Amino acid sequence: MDRGSKDRRPGGCGLAFLLAQLGGHAAMRFGERVAGLGLTPPDAGVLRKIAADPGISQQALAEHLGVLPSRMVALIDNLEHKRLVERVSSLEDRRSYALRLTAKGQQMMADLGRIAMEHERDLCTALDEKEQTTLVNLCKRIADQQGLTPGVHPGYRQLGAKR
Repeated sequence: MDRGSKDRRPGGCGLAFLLAQLGGHAAMRFGERVAGLGLTPPDAGVLRKIAADPGISQQALAEHLGVLPSRMVALIDNLEHKRLVERVSSLEDRRSYALRLTAKGQQMMADLGRIAMEHERDLCTALDEKEQTTLVNLCKRIADQQGLTPGVHPGYRQLGAKR
C-alpha cells in the first residue's frame, strides 16, 4: 500500500501493531494482578520454571531465560528472601545449587495458576472456546517461526540479557 492510499484495515492497524498492543496490555494487567501477591512478572516466570523443573540449577535457569547469571542470582535471592524458593546442594555438582520451591512457593504457584486462569478468561471474553483455540494455535505458529523459546517471555532480555 502506498503512503497516499487510505488504510482499509479495520481500525487502521496492522496485525503486528495489534499483537504488540494486546501483548503490552496483557503484560501490564498481569503485572497488576501478581503485584497483589507481592510478585513481579519476572518472579512469576522464574517460579513457574522452577515448579516445572525442580532441581534446576541457577546457571541452567539463567541460560533458559537468557539472562546473565549475576541477574539470576538477584532474582533467586529475592525469591529466597520471600521464602518461596530454596537453594539446596546439588547431588550432581557440589559446586552448584539446585533450586526448589518451598511449601510457601508451592502455594504461591497455586495462587499464580488461579490468577493466570482469571487473567486469560478476562482477556479473551470476546472469543468463544473454538476461537480461543484457533488463536492459540496461530500464535504458536508465529512464535515458532520467529524462534521464540516456548514459555519464556522476551522481557527477560531486558533484565540483563546475555549478549
